[in-house]
Amino acid sequence: MGPLGYQEILFILALALLIFGPRELPKIGRTIGRAMGEFRKASTELKRSLNAEMIEEELRQSDPRRRIRESAKELEATVKATIEADDSETAEPSATGRSPAAAEPDAAGAPADGSAPVPRDRTATAAGT
Repeated sequence: MGPLGYQEILFILALALLIFGPRELPKIGRTIGRAMGEFRKASTELKRSLNAEMIEEELRQSDPRRRIRESAKELEATVKATIEADDSETAEPSATGRSPAAAEPDAAGAPADGSAPVPRDRTATAAGT
């Protein structure tokens, strides 16, 4: 359905004249005109506010100080994660399931955690070490 032509507009005006009469038709026209004016004002104001918001967002995104702050926060989070990963690796038990300190034998040759004694090298004890 395309735009109204000359004949359609004349038909609508003639029908409105017959329905409302010559006294009410100017009042109806003014009311419709005011409503259309208010609609135009509202749509123009909406367009202005949307354009202003878009410009502010573009300025916020292009602010170099903001980008530097965000990069610094990301770097700080990465460094913290790396430090925590390194700390957790050093605190984990060895591959045998025992901590590194528990695997070393005491003076009698038995490990401190109570597991089976570790055999000593006989050549090292014979040499006096």
